[in-house]
Amino acid sequence: MSPLKPHLLRALHEWILENSLTPYLLVNAEMDQVVVPEQFITDGKIVLNVHPDAIQDWSMDQQCLSFSARFSGQGMAIFIPIPAILAVYAKENGKGMMFDDDLDSDLNPDPSDPQPPLAPKSKPSAKKPSLKVVK
Repeated sequence: MSPLKPHLLRALHEWILENSLTPYLLVNAEMDQVVVPEQFITDGKIVLNVHPDAIQDWSMDQQCLSFSARFSGQGMAIFIPIPAILAVYAKENGKGMMFDDDLDSDLNPDPSDPQPPLAPKSKPSAKKPSLKVVK
């Protein structure tokens, strides 16, 4: 099964833009492979404006998001692995979604892990159902 998070990100980003709002991403800047401007990181996180007017070369697949943007007049290539994205929301009203830390891990189980046992099926009741007229 493909990961859910990239699909949710794409849909929420599009929904925010359709409503003429500004999409923002909250990113865990301390994760491996994250490339963002370090001077704007606060408490290990960074908020990025990902409106098409603010960025160029948007590219997103199942593993990562990349684009280029200007920070204090300097161009920079941004690279964010999908698991590092903590939330996507509209700047103007805060509508959007925070992501659970293990959203993707639940969807990509290790095939070598044993499957949990299935719950035993209950035996059908020998008693026939009955209906009662209520007046």
